[in-house]
Amino acid sequence: MAKKALITGVTGQDGSYLADFLLEKGYDVYGMVRRSSMEKFDRIEHIKDKLKIRQADLLDQYSISKLIEEVQPEEVYNLAAMSFVPTSWNQPVLTAEFTAIGVTRMLEAIRAVNPHIRFYQASSSEMFGMVQEIPQNEKTPFHPRSPYGVAKVYGHWITVNYRESYDIFAVSGILFNHESPRRGIEFVTRKVTYNVAKIKLGLSKELRLGNLDAQRDWGYALDYVKAMWLMLQQDKPDDFVIASGKTHSVKDLVQIAFSRVGLDYRDFVIQDKNFIRPAEVDTLCGNYSKAKKILGWEPQVNFSQLIEMMVDSDLAVVRKEYNL
Repeated sequence: MAKKALITGVTGQDGSYLADFLLEKGYDVYGMVRRSSMEKFDRIEHIKDKLKIRQADLLDQYSISKLIEEVQPEEVYNLAAMSFVPTSWNQPVLTAEFTAIGVTRMLEAIRAVNPHIRFYQASSSEMFGMVQEIPQNEKTPFHPRSPYGVAKVYGHWITVNYRESYDIFAVSGILFNHESPRRGIEFVTRKVTYNVAKIKLGLSKELRLGNLDAQRDWGYALDYVKAMWLMLQQDKPDDFVIASGKTHSVKDLVQIAFSRVGLDYRDFVIQDKNFIRPAEVDTLCGNYSKAKKILGWEPQVNFSQLIEMMVDSDLAVVRKEYNL
């Protein structure tokens, strides 16, 4: 019998890569989506006939419990969240409902239906926020700097709480920024690579960005979803930082992206104060030594390779969009 996995947020970047990965492993993969008149399936179009798509909502306890009862998965990956940090300032209450309370609803459903289900929670480096030490590891104190970060801290601790209170195999992956050609256009990496493609193809003349000095630890999403799976294959549940261990600034990002197409970023990039966050997270850098030691996990794709892959992909995307 094939193992069954349920992925919330299956239409997102991580959900789509995780679905690819689990299908290759021979899993029956169920994807949870919200009832929506505008559902976007573009990231899973290539595997849609192999997935079992089911409707439920993180805001609705009954629908989640009913889904888990129906599917009876061995593994649940909770990747759904209000994931774009700037939006969390405009919709802080909704962010809390999805990204914080939604985790409790998932855990409650597992506890009630089948406490033997293994549960993965997508925690985030945004929980570290105003960092207390560099690099950050599993024991670094949290100091979130956005409603999204605060909600993720709740989701993280409620996962720990259910593990300790009910002996559920519940783990959190504290994932640092991870990107790919499937990243949403609103995220800075994809915003840069997409606009570099447009500039190269003569469709645009400038790129407006916020804080060019902000530092992030960026990795490749496909590398990171493998770590999620590894966490659920262990003998005992634990939390892990998943990161590249290297930081790069937004300026580094634009330099690599523009040089990939033979252009100088200084001719096109404009700093715009409208894109500066109310409270900035300055330097995120993860120490993944625990994941390396226990999971045998290491990132395979470096930062330059990642950005160049995204630029190449976006050149193809833009050519197709504009029939070039």
